[in-house]
Amino acid sequence: MCRPAIPDPHPWEVAVQYWFNVSTGQVETDDTRSRGADVMGPYASEAEAAKALDTARAKTETWDEQDREWDAKGSTPPHGGDEPSA
Repeated sequence: MCRPAIPDPHPWEVAVQYWFNVSTGQVETDDTRSRGADVMGPYASEAEAAKALDTARAKTETWDEQDREWDAKGSTPPHGGDEPSA
């Protein structure tokens, strides 16, 4: 049985966002967030923000592997390259 969604009792309140400061290694909130390029985020939880560097590292490794696979296939255009473009 599906229950109807219960509306947020305070729709004007925005959920707290969390940020990871790469200079200090600390998690910050919207209220304590540093300015500039020293922060990564936003993240939905303090725990997500705390593992920001691990998440970024894992994504970079995945993207690097995808790049290596793409490069191994060569740079042949999808239609063989001999056809004139429309």
